[in-house]
Amino acid sequence: MTETLFGGPTLPPAYPERAAWGTAPKLRAWQQEALDLYLRTNPRDFLAVATPGAGKTTFALRVASTLIDSGAVNRVTIVAPTDHLKRQWADAAAKVGIAIDPNFKNSDGQHGRGFIGVAVTYAQVASKPMLHRAKTEAARTLVILDEIHHGGEALSWGDGLREAFDPAARRLSLTGTPFRSDTSPIPFVEYAEDRDGIRRSKADYTYGYGNALRDHVVRPVMFMAYSGQMRWRTSAGEEMAASLGEAAVTKDITSHAWRTALNPAGEWIPAVLAGADKRLSEVRRTVPDAGGLVIATDHEDARAYAGQLKRITGESPTVILSDDAKASSKIEEFTASEKRWMVAVRMVSEGVDVPRLSVGVYATSTSTPLFFAQAVGRFVRARKRGETASVFLPSVPQLMALANSMEAERDHALDRPEKEDADGLFNPEDSLMAEANREDKASDSLTKGKFEALDSQASFDRVLFDGGEFGTGGEVGSDDEMDFLGIPGLLDAEQVGTLLRQRQHEQLNRKNRGVPAAEIAAPAVPDHRMLMDLRNELAKNVAAWSARTGTPHGVVHTKLRTVCGGPPVAQANEEQLQSRLRKLQDWFIGRK
Repeated sequence: MTETLFGGPTLPPAYPERAAWGTAPKLRAWQQEALDLYLRTNPRDFLAVATPGAGKTTFALRVASTLIDSGAVNRVTIVAPTDHLKRQWADAAAKVGIAIDPNFKNSDGQHGRGFIGVAVTYAQVASKPMLHRAKTEAARTLVILDEIHHGGEALSWGDGLREAFDPAARRLSLTGTPFRSDTSPIPFVEYAEDRDGIRRSKADYTYGYGNALRDHVVRPVMFMAYSGQMRWRTSAGEEMAASLGEAAVTKDITSHAWRTALNPAGEWIPAVLAGADKRLSEVRRTVPDAGGLVIATDHEDARAYAGQLKRITGESPTVILSDDAKASSKIEEFTASEKRWMVAVRMVSEGVDVPRLSVGVYATSTSTPLFFAQAVGRFVRARKRGETASVFLPSVPQLMALANSMEAERDHALDRPEKEDADGLFNPEDSLMAEANREDKASDSLTKGKFEALDSQASFDRVLFDGGEFGTGGEVGSDDEMDFLGIPGLLDAEQVGTLLRQRQHEQLNRKNRGVPAAEIAAPAVPDHRMLMDLRNELAKNVAAWSARTGTPHGVVHTKLRTVCGGPPVAQANEEQLQSRLRKLQDWFIGRK
């Protein structure tokens, strides 16, 4: 933040006055700072990157109001990814006196009377760019491009946006996840060459998750990871078995174990849904209207998960399917209610803003960073200080790496190779956003035909929070699991970290109480001084590798644990720590 952060009227960083979504009468500190920068520089193009839940809509509508009042613009066009978001924008704009028509169709030619502008989707613009260009040229137009990274999804979309909005008087681009997996330039985004010669997107203002968390603008997120034993049959008729997230297995085995876990006919997903519902009950002790969302891979799984939740809770959850004409009204009804659960296919990641969502189940095999960030963003919007978010997920390397890098800042890079995996670390940009969000009905059915899930059992693995790992594992329903499911629902980030460390310490003491005294007193007892030295040495080497590669510390630790096996650093023995140090040395000299 710059020194102008607290310039002007004194504003609390997160909670000036609560108001309807997108209509705060006062601005949060970051919004005020970004607005000051915008008015000071008076740009034609402005890119604001702010973490999901931080309040991009409020900022954009304040910019729009200011430009309309000054006469700089007299028309507003809002471009959003989905029809549902068009209506959300129109509702938010109406509350600050800006009349936006979300029902405009290309065939209408002109928007309804009494409106100052329209809300359209990226697909609408791409299908008739000259129509939107004519409307843009006919007035002094402000174009608000919500989640602008969608503008690079397809060549036709990018070309359509440039064609339609090149004449605009002002363009305000917004995103919470600026990184993309391809190298197609995003329209109206500036790129600057870094010291490595790679052109990267350059935001005019950035407000990341780390800053928002410190300001209490978003909730701290605990990731509840579950592992377990999986068994399936391959297309060749061979029966396979593996532990979910097991180290030193192939990508195919990891993928099949993951899909086996998500199979509604197994025992893994019902056990995780039951654990998530217990967590939701704990949160609702202090946040009575807290809700949960299950993100499923496809319609078939979504319906099956809904049936399981009904058996667990006795209440039918709201089911959101992409081909349901009533999807938007169902979302709005759920938002205004106190129902416990909603189940939706993965396409819902950007289409749902339900501030009361506090507990999530990531029950999809989609693992792109963009989708993961958007999905987690459904749970981080804070309404009052102390609310926490809990996301339940399979204990697989891809998701563990993403969960451990929640605070990592990424820009959209051009000029890079299509595949980046030279150091053996998880490639954070390995598929297109469109591929992540579409249903893939054909490819899903082909993949599912390659194997047959036989059975699955779940076990509690660990909690990931703020780059750290907590818990010693345990059976479903055990005290070890309940220690973390029962964490209070109102805690700030520092309190969450303190309580997680306390629970882990209690678990270790509980396990040690069951060890015979003779074993504890045996000569083979670990040398705590040597272990501390090894941990310190490992920490220094991880820091050096992090500085060299730009990979967050937590991601490096997760990768080492995946490759070498063993528990988190705090529970690792001498041999396990030495193995991780040797692996890091291999990386430094270029060996895999």
